[in-house]
Amino acid sequence: QVQLEESGGGLVQPGGSLRLSCAASGRYSMGWFRQAPGKEREFVAASSWSGGSTAYADSVRGRFTISRDNAKNTVYLQMNSLKPEDTAVYYCAARMGRRASTSLNEYDYWGQGTQVTVSS
Repeated sequence: QVQLEESGGGLVQPGGSLRLSCAASGRYSMGWFRQAPGKEREFVAASSWSGGSTAYADSVRGRFTISRDNAKNTVYLQMNSLKPEDTAVYYCAARMGRRASTSLNEYDYWGQGTQVTVSS
């Protein structure tokens, strides 16, 4: 059973930063997704199994960075220059393939989510 545990969410002012962490029970290709109230879950960032390939949504490119520590089976999402529209529940997800994927349907396992609220 694959287990994913997110941490690091919270309340931050516009322009601030947060770092999310996702500890996995093994090594997988990983992604971050988010879901705002009344909206569908959307892709944010993804990392290949090795970490050598990454992908970002246009809305976060240049502000968010996905990284991983394979020794700890942990993936991170560094979020800078946060905006109110970044407010959402953020989910990490794992897939059995090795490449980075932007498609929600290609992920096999999901964490419980962590709330990120950007507000003054």
